[in-house]
Amino acid sequence: MTLSVDLFFSFRSPYSYLALPRTLTMVADYDVAVNLRPVYPLAVRVPGFFKKTDPRFARYVVLDSSRVAKHENIPFRFPRPDPIVQDMATLDVAAHQPYIHRLTRLGAAAQLEGRSLDFTHAISRVLWDGTVKGWNEGDHLASAAGAAGFDLAAMDAAVAADPDRFELVIKANEDAHAASGHWGVPTFVFENEPFFGQDRIDLLIWRMEGKGLTRRKV
Repeated sequence: MTLSVDLFFSFRSPYSYLALPRTLTMVADYDVAVNLRPVYPLAVRVPGFFKKTDPRFARYVVLDSSRVAKHENIPFRFPRPDPIVQDMATLDVAAHQPYIHRLTRLGAAAQLEGRSLDFTHAISRVLWDGTVKGWNEGDHLASAAGAAGFDLAAMDAAVAADPDRFELVIKANEDAHAASGHWGVPTFVFENEPFFGQDRIDLLIWRMEGKGLTRRKV
């Protein structure tokens, strides 16, 4: 029996990106389906989040995520531009957020197709692997999406035609994320139990093995 795991993911989170290689390996090795469910980052979900947080938080995330990437041999650089429009001097988050709204709604569109993990892996590499400056320009996203079997122009058109439909998907994801017992990303949820962080995948596998998780037959 194929087991099922929800993965709550933000396109701005370095740790969400860093979780993807091991998530894909888990899916390849084990009889498990991962339902990636995009949510907005804390900067959007929680107004004033960064102003209420210890200023050392952001600096540590930059240090630690870069260190994790080197340890795991994952190509990594913070996106240029930042998916969130934010003044990093004042920490003010702009009301208009064209990048993260587009990315998260596209993720919701892929979720409705049942292929959000494949889509998110393809798109996230354009943002995070350091090979592209100006990921939002030209055909970078379209080429990555196309290589993964998606028509980005058609997805953008569907979102533009009915953005509320995709906002409802995102809101449902955020509600389920909150109900899981955690607020951060990436959070894996198996049978209502949350596993927060890219470094909890081994623990997640251990838990699922106790529930009958098996390796795929070669």
